Amino acid sequence: MKAFLVLENGDVYEGESFGYETQSVGEIVFNTSMAGYQEILTDPSYANQIVTLTYPMIGNYGIHPENMESGKIQAAGMIVKEYVDRPSNFKAQKTLSQFLKDYKIPGIQGIDTRKLTRFIRTNGAPNGGIFVANEYSDSFLAEVKKFPGIADADLAKVVTTDKKYEFGSGSGKKYKLAVYDYGVKTNILRLLDAAGFAVSVYPAQTPASEIMKDGVDAFFLSNGPGDPAACTYAIDSTKAILDNNYPLFGICLGHQIIGLTLGKKTEKMKFGHRGGNQPVKSLETGKVEITSQNHGFAVVAESSEKEPISFINLNDDTVEGILKSGYPLLSVQYHPESSPGPNDSRYLFQKFYDLVDSTKKK
Repeated sequence: MKAFLVLENGDVYEGESFGYETQSVGEIVFNTSMAGYQEILTDPSYANQIVTLTYPMIGNYGIHPENMESGKIQAAGMIVKEYVDRPSNFKAQKTLSQFLKDYKIPGIQGIDTRKLTRFIRTNGAPNGGIFVANEYSDSFLAEVKKFPGIADADLAKVVTTDKKYEFGSGSGKKYKLAVYDYGVKTNILRLLDAAGFAVSVYPAQTPASEIMKDGVDAFFLSNGPGDPAACTYAIDSTKAILDNNYPLFGICLGHQIIGLTLGKKTEKMKFGHRGGNQPVKSLETGKVEITSQNHGFAVVAESSEKEPISFINLNDDTVEGILKSGYPLLSVQYHPESSPGPNDSRYLFQKFYDLVDSTKKK
């Protein structure tokens, strides 16, 4: 079946459907990772986005339940150059095509993804849509123009858990960690559990004062989709956490919310950082880490003695981490859980545990 990718400026790319035969609109973004399409599709940070994969051949190792970052596909659609329908992997339980069909998500192949990526890099991430049909219709563009975009959108409350739950085994764990679920990836929870925390996950809009009554020792603010400035409830909760001197760790959207709480501003990036090859420099040690990233907003800030910038992106000098002098805080824009991606930054989970431990001993 034919499929059409339609951008808000009227550009039309004709290809072939390999997912569910439907239509879907969203923000068109690209990811430069060479592997990890299942993790990308199931990452809640991709809500309301259609993902273009720059690696040309996708689907060759199939789908396996262990690679899920959430309970379902979160992205609005997938764009690839060439789809492989016969995966070669002993662990594969289904094809990528069947995976998309199971969750009623469209996929389009046969697209010049180099041309599309160059367009996004030059013009910014556009709104667009995938439409599965025998022929093009002007109604497709009309549907794309109805999409309100990502700016000003509070999507954390859409993808968050409905109720509190425990992750992993809390038995014998010294410290109880409250995780705010703004769209948390499963591998983040795995590594927090492995670091030694008893992990409790809370809905995004839960007041911090309510969580504090549970006797937690520290807080974690997760990754997630949408505009951080729209998450006013998260900013209010983070202010309460800071005011009460709880150890705090924020990743991606969590980092942006910390920045807003500290009085910084955030801005929508032209095309964002999405992939497993982003170089980040520690301003404390001078060490460069290759990181996995997925974000379209960034904190705008200047380093100061009271609130120093801890990491910067070497491609564009954007802020990748901020601190608060004298406060038990870790905040990074990138993904140290790196699934998929490099492992350079996984030490941050143990660093946070050590930070909680030293804070509690004081």
